[in-house]
Amino acid sequence: MSVYTTIDTDELEGFLSNYAVGALRDFAGISDGIENTNYFVNTRNGDDKRFVLTLFEHHTLEQLQYYLGLMHHLADHKVPSADPVADNNGNYVRMFKQKPAALVHRLNGGSIRETSISHCEQIGAAMGKMHSAGLSYEAHQPNPRGPAWCAATAEAVYSKLADEDVALLQAEVDFQKSNRDAGIPRGVVHADLFRDNALWDGDMLSGIIDFYYACDDVLLYDVAVLVNDWCNTGDAGLDQDKVVALLQAYNSYRPFQQQEQQYWPAMLRAGALRFWLSRLYDKHFPRPGELVHTKNPDEFRAILKDRVANNEAYQDYWI
Repeated sequence: MSVYTTIDTDELEGFLSNYAVGALRDFAGISDGIENTNYFVNTRNGDDKRFVLTLFEHHTLEQLQYYLGLMHHLADHKVPSADPVADNNGNYVRMFKQKPAALVHRLNGGSIRETSISHCEQIGAAMGKMHSAGLSYEAHQPNPRGPAWCAATAEAVYSKLADEDVALLQAEVDFQKSNRDAGIPRGVVHADLFRDNALWDGDMLSGIIDFYYACDDVLLYDVAVLVNDWCNTGDAGLDQDKVVALLQAYNSYRPFQQQEQQYWPAMLRAGALRFWLSRLYDKHFPRPGELVHTKNPDEFRAILKDRVANNEAYQDYWI
C-alpha cells in the first residue's frame, strides 16, 4: 500500500467516470504496506461515498480476476470484508495509468496495534467464515509464495546474511520441504491477515481487507499466519489464551480435522519463514516508491526462532 504510481485530479476524474459513484470530492495516498499503490477516494453521489483505489504494480489481470471475484464472493456470503465496485460494464478491474486498477468500498474504522481475547475471537470467527465460504469459490490459484518461492528467495538472500542466519534459514527451508504439503484440508486462504489487514469500528470487527495475496493452500497455514501476528506476546512468543480463543471461534465455522493438530507447529513455522523471507528480500532488494515503508525482518527471525525452539510445546496450544 505504498505510493509507487502518482495520479492527479484530472486523471482520477476520468477514471471515475467509468463508475456510477458520483463526482470526485477528494483523494489521498496511503503509505502503509509495501506492494501496491493505494489511495483513499471520496465522492459525492447524494450521500458522500468512500472507496479505496488500488493500482496493482505486479499482479496480472488473470490474478486480479481471482482476487476481486473472491472478494465479491465472500462479501456476497456475508463474510465481513471489502466488496469491489463494478464499473459501468460490470468489470471489477480496468486499466489506469497503464496498470490494472480496482475500486473497493472502504470499510469503517481502522486497524489496531494491541489485541484482546475478544479481538482474537472475532478475527478467528471471520477467518472460519471465510474459509467455509471459500470452499464454494470456483476459481483456483496456487500460492505464489509457497515452498518453491521460499526456497528460491532463500537462495537470493543467503549472501546477504550472517552465518547464524544462513544456518537458521537453510534448516527451516529443509524442514518445510517435508512438512508443508500435508494431506490436510486445502482451500482459499487470505495468506496475509495481519492486524493492519482488518478494520475495527470501536471493538467490533468491520471487515477483512487486502486480499491480494489470496490463493489456494493449506487452510491451517492461513490460521498459523493469523495466530503468529494476533496472538504474539510481544517478545516473539505466543499467548496461549489468545491462541485457544481464536482457534475455538474459528472451529465453530470450519471444524478442524483431528490430524490438523499434528501439523500445527510446522504451519506456525511456515508462516514465520514466509514473512521473514519476504522482509529480507525487500530489505536487500528494495524497489523505488514515493512513499515506501519496508518492514523489519528481525521481527520474523525472532518469531521463527521461537517457533522452532517451542515446536513440541506449541502442539499443545490447541483446542
